Amino acid sequence: MLKRMPIVTAVLVACFVCLAYGQQPAAPAAATIKRTILQRVDVPSSNYETVTGTAEILPNVNAGRHTHPGPETGYLLEGEMTILVDGKPPLTLKPGDTYQIPPIAVHDVRAGDKGAKVFAVYVVEKGKPLASPAP
Repeated sequence: MLKRMPIVTAVLVACFVCLAYGQQPAAPAAATIKRTILQRVDVPSSNYETVTGTAEILPNVNAGRHTHPGPETGYLLEGEMTILVDGKPPLTLKPGDTYQIPPIAVHDVRAGDKGAKVFAVYVVEKGKPLASPAP
């Protein structure tokens, strides 16, 4: 009987691990936008910083409606994309085009069939998220 106890214990532990694993939430869907922060620089005599980086958007998808706490300006490096700012006409960009998005403007970005890669600069209040989802 004592010889079987470790085997029974191991089987029970394995069952509990499987049950616990089955209770874990499903992995989120792949993100449609990948931001890479290249640098952060404090704006002198203020509570703001500039954040410089790249954003890559998968082909034929929308990045998702969102806002930034400060202005965003950028330069399209690769691909094609359309910027959709609430209350403004769509702005379609090709490589070499630049854009500006005002602070707190609800917007979305739709990438073309080859995706899109932009170089972007954000001015944000320190401690605030770079982007927040919008309804």
